Amino acid sequence: MPRVTALRPARPGRVLVELDGERWRTVPAEVAARTGLSVGLELDRERLRTLRAELRRREALAVGARALARRDRSEQAVRDVLERKGVGEPEREEAVATLRQHGALDDERFACARAAALAQRGLGDAAIAFSLERDGIGPEWSASALAGLEPERDRAVRLAARRGATAKTARWLAGRGFAADSIEAALASVAKDERLELG
Repeated sequence: MPRVTALRPARPGRVLVELDGERWRTVPAEVAARTGLSVGLELDRERLRTLRAELRRREALAVGARALARRDRSEQAVRDVLERKGVGEPEREEAVATLRQHGALDDERFACARAAALAQRGLGDAAIAFSLERDGIGPEWSASALAGLEPERDRAVRLAARRGATAKTARWLAGRGFAADSIEAALASVAKDERLELG
């Protein structure tokens, strides 16, 4: 069995492991500590399996954290990133649980922020709900996020006021996911305001 003959500091946060006097590999210091690597330790099959499992766990967490560093994501979106990177299911679930536990992943927060951003870009409730579902957000958080927005009718009125009370505006609003009753109310409100201005 190979024996650990030295543990030397390497790059920040990493340790160079020597086996039988030869450089073997560098591992994260956290992994070395969690697996109990120490000088004189024999690396039998069981210890190597434990080391590999810890390295996979650490890599899954790092991949998830990098995905969240770029932008906020839903839990399902992080799972998808991890799966595309070849991370196994147990490590995926553990990484997601760890990120959730530390507050890096929060589907409710993500749903509210995403819904607000989409509403700001002029989308109606149906389009926002569809986008949230595609992002992996469940119906409960989606409904909660939509409830926290300015009413769809008011958003439609504001958009119609900029574009005018025309059939083209109605089609545009429908294409952006606004409900028929919101579109009708918006066009009626804008038309009424235009008549009052003329009268």
